[in-house]
Amino acid sequence: MISFILRRVFQSILVLLIVGLVAFSMFTFVGDPIDNMLGQERTDADIARLRAQLGLDQPFPVQYFRFLENAVQGNFGISYRQGRPVADILLERAPATLELAFVSGFLAIFFGIVLGVFTALRRGTVAANAVMTISLIGVSLPTFLIGILLIYVFSVELDLLPSFGRGDTVNLGWWSTGFLTWSGLKALILPSITLGLYQMTLIMRLVRTEMLEVLRQDYIRFARARGLRDRAIHFRHALKNTLVPVITVTGLQLGSIIAFAIITETVFQWPGVGLLFINAIQFVDIPVMAAYLMLISVMFVAINLIVDLLYFAIDPRLRT
Repeated sequence: MISFILRRVFQSILVLLIVGLVAFSMFTFVGDPIDNMLGQERTDADIARLRAQLGLDQPFPVQYFRFLENAVQGNFGISYRQGRPVADILLERAPATLELAFVSGFLAIFFGIVLGVFTALRRGTVAANAVMTISLIGVSLPTFLIGILLIYVFSVELDLLPSFGRGDTVNLGWWSTGFLTWSGLKALILPSITLGLYQMTLIMRLVRTEMLEVLRQDYIRFARARGLRDRAIHFRHALKNTLVPVITVTGLQLGSIIAFAIITETVFQWPGVGLLFINAIQFVDIPVMAAYLMLISVMFVAINLIVDLLYFAIDPRLRT
């Protein structure tokens, strides 16, 4: 067990180094940040002085290893656009994205498992067929179109929910939350549904497929022959064995929720790190872009590590 954890941690660090190298090398081709930071009255001396100040006059390997060294210490440099430490900017924007991802992930997992079990146990009924038909919307339509449709129906036509922004927030130390205000909760509804709908339908269909496969196994027939009640068979035996592949996909989807919140945050103008990344691309703010991708990579790697460890808790066969 310990050797497995150490091996996975080593692999995770190697992945982060590779991602950091790819991301940092890509950003050298997106444009020159000096063009956006200095006005038209700039001189060659001003350009040279600013390049030296930002470290852009150094060779690429020196810039990359300096970035890694500072990133390990939590220092991602100074934003070219705002002139502030990138770490402070991320701390300001992270609560919005994490709360949106948490609500979206909870909705996706809860309704995905519940509806997946329901459609498997009630296969062929009108209700199950209706759920499967409606779920095609979440799989077929792109995220931005779902967001626009929700805005049109619930914000424009019905005027029930806000179409942009985060609403009122409450500061709890460095964390700003919208869970404690009514407008903040209302503002969460549409973007969380938009972000979590695809993941919910994917989890639901996977749970349904795996549940139907497990219900055909011999040990389920043996459990029925022993006289166990349907509730015990379905939820104690079938569902538990269904969750092993579901956990893999669910873990990846939770990482995708955070990584691909960019689209949802752009549609709803949600003040999170995704919208910050889009603005950073427009202004060639390399420190912000690099820090964002490294942050997403760390989350993906951490989620995958947690998923691997959950296998041991669910499937005892893996412990040997």
